Amino acid sequence: MTMSDALALMLVSIAGLLLGAIFFGGLYLTVRKGISSQSPALWFFGSLVVRMGIALAGFYFVSDGSWQRLMACFLGFVVARLVVTWLTRTAGQQASPATGGRHAP
Repeated sequence: MTMSDALALMLVSIAGLLLGAIFFGGLYLTVRKGISSQSPALWFFGSLVVRMGIALAGFYFVSDGSWQRLMACFLGFVVARLVVTWLTRTAGQQASPATGGRHAP
């Protein structure tokens, strides 16, 4: 692997982070807005179509036919999921199960 290949994979991973932030950040906003909406089905379905369209088009263009680039982009996408999940937790969900976190009865 040359230096330019490594740089390309790093840039593709960053693109995956951006795609994941858009996808999962949009999901978070959709849930918050959809819960209080008069037509939640429209919010959820419309959001799904837009978020999936952006993510799939992004993966298609970023991968450029290379499975290595596709996997690097996917890795960035998964990392973005972890980051958005961590950032959007409420204070009550931050406790770990070992220290008396919330459990289902």
